Amino acid sequence: MAVFELEREVAAFLYREAELLDSNSLAEWLELLTEDINYEMPVRTTRERGQPDISSQTGHFSEDRRSLELRVKRLGTDFGWAENPPSRTRHFISNIRVENTSNPDEVKAFSYFLVYRSRGSSTQADLISGQRQDLLRKLDGKWKLASRLIIVDQSVLGTRNLAIYF
Repeated sequence: MAVFELEREVAAFLYREAELLDSNSLAEWLELLTEDINYEMPVRTTRERGQPDISSQTGHFSEDRRSLELRVKRLGTDFGWAENPPSRTRHFISNIRVENTSNPDEVKAFSYFLVYRSRGSSTQADLISGQRQDLLRKLDGKWKLASRLIIVDQSVLGTRNLAIYF
């Protein structure tokens, strides 16, 4: 496949995923994930120049398919209070870069994101920016998300909870 065509396919996948997240179509979003998905957001730290600024020991979350399904399911119950009323989000995805891997059915996709989030009638809104490092796998002719590493730009997140997806 030509590089341009591959980049277009990956961009279309990422934009469709953002649309599903923003429309709160979480059951459909789960269909975009592989059974062995690894979905994590490590804590960003502030260090001296040249030192690693991503924690390898703590994270905001580290999830698999089962935990993601449980989170989505819980939102439909009385225990989904963190998203009641639901957040209104806009996922802005940019700077998409694609790399081939040794597996012809997998590609690495790197992108930047900006998530705008508001809730209820509050005048306050959250802005969360960062980068994502994804592994996409083609299954039955369709791209699926097999792994996502979310690296936020902030060391301290000013949001009340992390009940949204990136």
